[in-house]
Parts: sequence; C-alpha cells; structure tokens
Amino acid sequence: MIISDIKGKIWLDGAFCDWKDANVHVLTHTLHYGTGVFEGVRAYKTDKGTCIFRLLDHTERLFQSAHLIGMDIPYSQDDLMNIQKESVKANKLENAYIRPICFYGNEGMGLRADNLRVHVAIASWDWGPYLGAEKIANGIKVKISQFPKREPEAMLYKAKATGNYLNSMLALTDALKCGFDEALILGGDDSVNEGSGENFFLVKDNKLITPDLVTVLDGITRKTVIDLAKDLDIQTEERKIKIQEVFDCDEAFFTGTAAEVTPIVQVNDCKISDGKPGPVTKKLQNSYFDLIHGKISKYDKWLSLV
Repeated sequence: MIISDIKGKIWLDGAFCDWKDANVHVLTHTLHYGTGVFEGVRAYKTDKGTCIFRLLDHTERLFQSAHLIGMDIPYSQDDLMNIQKESVKANKLENAYIRPICFYGNEGMGLRADNLRVHVAIASWDWGPYLGAEKIANGIKVKISQFPKREPEAMLYKAKATGNYLNSMLALTDALKCGFDEALILGGDDSVNEGSGENFFLVKDNKLITPDLVTVLDGITRKTVIDLAKDLDIQTEERKIKIQEVFDCDEAFFTGTAAEVTPIVQVNDCKISDGKPGPVTKKLQNSYFDLIHGKISKYDKWLSLV
C-alpha cells in the first residue's frame, strides 16, 4: 500500500482536504530537523459503535510532548479530540489507525523555530495489525540491536518526537535485513530498553517484568497491560533488565498502539521457551482485545464513541 494513494480526507490546519492534497513544502522545518510531535491512536468497532481507545491519554501525551520541545499547539485538547473523531467519521471507518502530527512549517530555514508556524494534521485510515495477523497469533523473531545505545541525558525520551525515531528506524532496518521481524534496543549500560516502536515485557515465574521509564516511552498500551495484569492477579515489576534475563525468560512480548500485544518467540538465535506464545502472554493478549472491543465494562471509560 502506498500511503499517499489512499482515498479519503485529512484534516490539515483547520479544515479537511482531499488526501492527495495534504502536502507540505520540501523546506518544511520538521522535515530537516525532526522537530515534530505525533501520536498513534486506534479506533475499534464495538457493540456500541466505533470507539477510539484512550483518546484523552493520547491527546494529553501529544501536548506533553509538544511542551517538552517548546512547541505551542494552536488548538485545544478538546479541539483535537473532536477532530480525531471527525476524521474517523469523514473516512467512513469502523476500525482505524489515527495519526495526529504537529510540525513546524517552511516560514524560515535554520535551527531557530521561534519564527515558525506550528501546523497540525490528523489522518485516519484502515491499518490492520502492525506486524501482521499471523505474527500476532504466532509470535515474532527479534534481533538485539547493536546501533547506538540510549542514554538518559541524550534525548527527550518522554517526548514522542519525530527526531527520536531515527535510531529506531536504523535498528529495525538492520533487523529486517538479517531476517528478523523487529529490533530490541539497549541502553548505554546494555540493559534492555524497548523495540523500535514498542514497549517490552518478559515473563518469569508468572511475573511480568518491564524496563523502568528511564529511556523508554511511557507507553499507553504498556500502562493498559499493567492494569490488565492486576485484574488477572499477575504481578508486574518495573526495573532494569539484563540481556541474559531475556534469553532465560519464560515468555516475552511487545506492546504498543500499532503492535497491540505481540508475542516474541525468538531473540537472536535463541528460542523463548518452546518457540510459541506462552500462556501469560495469551491471557493478557485476549484481555487486551476484549477491552479494546468494548467487552470489559470496567474499562468503558477508555472508549470514546465516534
């Protein structure tokens, strides 16, 4: 699928336009310097209709990311939440991936951004499982990345900023070239961080262990899975994870808005357990899919009806 060939509507700077007309100039500041913030949001078909999952949380994080890089978004949170709903409606979608992005324009060139306009776009389209339905069911193979490791002081990892994803892209490209499905990125101390665009969990003795939030994004799906684990009486520990713990774990999986809950069945040349998704992963995956499709009434508060 060529993304620019989709037929539909994109909201750009205050109005919907035809998908093909949502263009920017080649000298757009964010294209050159990575000075943008964005979110990945999903909407799912439920018995009540199409609902956006954790819309408020995603929108709040978008504004927090903008604040961290000194960007003033020229719309309110309520404005952008309503526009995300309208975007799903305008494109007549039952299930949708939604991409809000805020970026600096082409009003000037050079590193300074104080003289630039902040532009906002919101697109919605039908995008299935990020790594494919077969991978969601049967698991993926992951390569530990040797690309530059993450240091707490080096970048604003609390911000979901466009420039933060260069290392992720390089790590993923390398993993794919080597026959793997995803990359596992390390910190400067060789502790496990996350995937190229996902949070990481392992399971050991029926306990969830996930990296603490030092150089990893505070993932919304990550937080959701931790809440679901509590419901299932599964303990979660947030701490540094050594590489050897990954090879010795009982199960492992990634979480993310795009990836949802994706089992990991192999890391480098080492199979995790028997090379199949484990029972804890499956239990959490099933609960997650029930939640986002409106089947757990406790979490209806996280579903915004379109």
